[in-house]
Amino acid sequence: MRLAIIPARGGSKRIPRKNIKLFCGKPMLAWSIEAARSSGCFDRIIVSTDDAEIAAIAQQCGAEVPFTRSPALSDDHTGVTAVIAHAIAWMNANGPEQVALACCIYATAPFVSATDLRRGLDTLVQENCDYALAVTSFPFPIQRAIRLTANRRIEMFSPEYFTTRSQDLEEAWHDAGQFCWGKASAWLTNMPVFAQGASPVILPRHRVQDIDTPEDWHRAEVMFQLLARETQ
Repeated sequence: MRLAIIPARGGSKRIPRKNIKLFCGKPMLAWSIEAARSSGCFDRIIVSTDDAEIAAIAQQCGAEVPFTRSPALSDDHTGVTAVIAHAIAWMNANGPEQVALACCIYATAPFVSATDLRRGLDTLVQENCDYALAVTSFPFPIQRAIRLTANRRIEMFSPEYFTTRSQDLEEAWHDAGQFCWGKASAWLTNMPVFAQGASPVILPRHRVQDIDTPEDWHRAEVMFQLLARETQ
């Protein structure tokens, strides 16, 4: 079985009720569910949540909520790998089919597309890797990053690169915060995602936006609306 798992706990702090807050007219969670359904990649699409309201909205949007996530897996310190492993183990124990491949799709990823989910599946299968992770590039060389000191001064994280031209520095990448395909065995054994067993699914920067603060939310809606206009 190929399984989509959308983690969506109820206790978001910086943006309360973030997973079901309306984003461009729909509950945020709906965009991830719609992309998963449109991709044709999955035998089942489930939402892992501890929250009854989130569960009800997820079901209205076409996802299954076969279990309620325990409080132990719903606090601020629980990593996503543990949540995905729990969902896979639960499905294996309670369903007629065993999970072979599972994709974690983030609940706050309105830019995730069915096409990219299919690219991720193709990458996982064709490259026979443990994970296929959506990534994008940093817009500025991370080697030239600066910090603000306690006395409000500036210093470089890596001063040895002060005189190095930007074009001579190695390009850096980061998790796009949209999805990660993986073999069930990799999730269940807690294999590291940011490691040699993972292959990248490269996304353009204009379709990637973390949404952790109200400012992020506003920027994401503006980006989303502009992209929608371009495709009309």
